[in-house]
Amino acid sequence: MSAPHNHHGHDDHGHGHGDDGHHGSLKDYAIGFILSVILTAIPFWLVMTKAFDKSSTTAIVILGFAAIQVLVHMVYFLHMNGKAEGGWSMLATLFTLVLLVIVLAGSIWVMYHMNINMMPSMGNDMHNMQDMQ
Repeated sequence: MSAPHNHHGHDDHGHGHGDDGHHGSLKDYAIGFILSVILTAIPFWLVMTKAFDKSSTTAIVILGFAAIQVLVHMVYFLHMNGKAEGGWSMLATLFTLVLLVIVLAGSIWVMYHMNINMMPSMGNDMHNMQDMQ
């Protein structure tokens, strides 16, 4: 009589054959956490120190760090990888990129229009307050 076949690719002890499985190790989570902290701290530092003269340059750099951080989260926390059964499919990758573009472009569009629409009234209020004195 032969041993029962396990369809999940695991041996009798619950370990995968040459596969890390779908769960990350403590090392993977630690690396992901450290990278996330660094990818958050650098843009924070860039804004606080006003490292770039133009705010548009700062915004583009921050968006670049945000895109990298999304990839870090996908690899280290969502455990997506190049293996067909474990993660990245072409459709999931395209969907992620489309969502990323929509969120980033939408955020920039909203912030730009809020800045344009809010600033004129603030300037008029300042002039009105100076006239009252």
